Formats: sequence, structure tokens, C-alpha cells
Amino acid sequence: MKVILREDIPDLGTIGELVTVADGYARNYLLPKKLAVQASLKNANLFEHQKRTIERHKERVRQDAGSLAEHLSSVSCTIPVLVGEQDKLFGSVTARDIEEALAQEGVKISRKKILLEEPIRQLGVYTVDVHLHPEVTGKLKVWVVAK
Repeated sequence: MKVILREDIPDLGTIGELVTVADGYARNYLLPKKLAVQASLKNANLFEHQKRTIERHKERVRQDAGSLAEHLSSVSCTIPVLVGEQDKLFGSVTARDIEEALAQEGVKISRKKILLEEPIRQLGVYTVDVHLHPEVTGKLKVWVVAK
């Protein structure tokens, strides 16, 4: 049976691709889960329209992420922390702390998008990557200063 894929399926194909699969696989798995539609001229035309709409939406989201990345490069957040002898931090600065500091600056970014290999444990200036989109990563300057 020939079907048009509505989603990327590993080892089978990508979205919008026309593939030939076993009848049972299509009837029992792909079609009921709406992962594919049966190949016909009507379905092909309808799917092409949906695909163009999805592509326009993805491009808009990518452009928004790019503009946010440019904005992040001009923003720096300062995080005051308690320090002890020899400027040793009590605790550490984590992605949650950076998220809260950015919220005070008026930038809403989830801490899951802030990429810290390990928590910051010393005073200084750090450049932190922020994963905004699969194709866009922004750089953020973080100042860790003593209270």
C-alpha cells in the first residue's frame, strides 16, 4: 500500500514522503495513529498545503529565536552571591539562578534551555550558551559578583 507520511518515522521516511508499506502495517499502525494518509491525488494536494503552512510557521519561529539570540548577546545578567574567605561561593550558581536573573531583566527563558555543563562555583564573568531553537543558539554574559 502506498501512503504519504505525516510525521518523520525512523527507518521509514520523512514527512511528506510517499512510501510503500505492507497493507497490515498501514491499516493497523500508520493510519489509526494518523502517522500517514493513504496516497491519493486529493490527499497529496491537501498534504502539500499543510506542509507549506507548517514550513512557514517553522520559519517564523526560527526567525523569532534568531532575534532573541541577538537580544541576548546585548544583555548581561548580574548574579550577586554570598562569598566566604578567599572569594569562595556558598553554594553555586545554577541555570535556575540565571533564569531568575533574566526574568528580572524582562527576558523569559526556561532554565531547560540554559546550557551549563556544571554549576558556576567561582566569581567572574562567564559566557553561557542558550539553546533557543534546534538551529539557533544564543550567547549570554553572566556576571557572578559578591554581595
